[in-house]
Amino acid sequence: MATHAAGGDNGTRRLSVEERAEAGRAARRRTPRSRNAEFEPPADRPDPLDVLEGQSADRVPELVPIRYGRMVESPFRFYRGAAAVMAGDLANTPDSGLRVQLCGDAHMLNYGLLGSPERNLLFDINDFDETLPGPWEWDVKRLAVSLAVAGRENGFTDTERAEIVRSAGRSYREQMRRYAGMSHLDVWYARIDAEQLRALADSELRSRGRKQLAESLAKARGRDSLQAAGKLTEVVAGERRFRSTPPLVEPLWALLPDAERSTLEDQIGDMVDHYGQTLPSDRRYLLRRFTLVDVARKVVGVGSVGTRCWILLLVGRDSDDPLILQAKEAGESVLAPYAGAGEYSMQGERVVAGQRLMQAASDIFLGWYRAQGIDGRERDFYVRQLRDWKGSVEPALMVPRGMRTYGEICAATLARAHARSGDRIAIAAYLGGGDVFDRALVGFAEAYADRNERDHRALADAVAAGRVAAHSA
Repeated sequence: MATHAAGGDNGTRRLSVEERAEAGRAARRRTPRSRNAEFEPPADRPDPLDVLEGQSADRVPELVPIRYGRMVESPFRFYRGAAAVMAGDLANTPDSGLRVQLCGDAHMLNYGLLGSPERNLLFDINDFDETLPGPWEWDVKRLAVSLAVAGRENGFTDTERAEIVRSAGRSYREQMRRYAGMSHLDVWYARIDAEQLRALADSELRSRGRKQLAESLAKARGRDSLQAAGKLTEVVAGERRFRSTPPLVEPLWALLPDAERSTLEDQIGDMVDHYGQTLPSDRRYLLRRFTLVDVARKVVGVGSVGTRCWILLLVGRDSDDPLILQAKEAGESVLAPYAGAGEYSMQGERVVAGQRLMQAASDIFLGWYRAQGIDGRERDFYVRQLRDWKGSVEPALMVPRGMRTYGEICAATLARAHARSGDRIAIAAYLGGGDVFDRALVGFAEAYADRNERDHRALADAVAAGRVAAHSA
């Protein structure tokens, strides 16, 4: 009987562990690990403002100034919103040729706490708007630079920042080598949970850091639909409705004239039905137990500001049994011009498929749909709970040791996500047992942090000159 690759993909012969390791060593010969330090933008590098304005062309016009207002606040906020700028830059950097499912925007704030369907608190990647297959190095570099940029804003020394980035590189490398020796099922079941975080805090952090972690874990468990309803809704004439807090949250009744509102309400009602078809049958049944009662537009994130994002209020047994879903527009990944479009024609399905592949456990209401808007244009969306035990960090509060530990956890999480989809044995062999890659990552992170600061200044100058409008909100 002939042997084939796992799953029988394309009928190809299954490679042995040694052959896969040799593929990684061959990649190292083609692209030495030290070359990962390189960043030299080409002379014809696109103007970053042109890239950002190109993205803004299809966004909600009145919200775009909020995006620029948030990005101009600091180099770190600019970096969060400039994934499209960095995608073009990464495409011009050396890579090993080994591909994985990428997060696509793996900066340090796109990791955090979330609840599993079994009601365990996990640490994982939590943003997949740009997910797409591509070189694994792109995610690692996006994470590394975010640590360097955040470290600069906190006033960390060159030595402190280098140690933070180098530790993240080491964590990714060592975890990938660990996964290379594990079975497929063990890799698939691997996860970082609250107990592991506590154990790490006990061994790595001082009492202040352990206290902050304990507070974050407790706070995350309280962030659910009931808590969100308490913050975002009010009871009017006995009915629970979204509270209007423009421009960040605007219910349909405050946003659109009667005729347009009625049309959109009908479309969103149909959306809930159609989106439900992308859920497993048991979760589809659960969704049907809820009734849609209100819809609002919400401003989210930094880079996502201006994309269409709706929050949907559903109630179950009564108004004290709420479910708040977020339906977020999914455009083409910023990586697509450089990594290829991928296999999904629906962008919402692309996001959901990438999230399910990379996360240890995904939201039970995660799904997608395509809808026609009141302007007649079809747009893709993905849907998930607005809050489900979600928790995040505040980089400005971190000391060097805390950021180093946090970077290590993020990098280990990223390695686990990459190991699920890529050839972990080849990547581990490429990285090797030494610290060549770790040290190269420091050089790249500092060089790109310099570039990011110049790009941020360019945006600030453009705002000052009136080229782009920026509003704080």
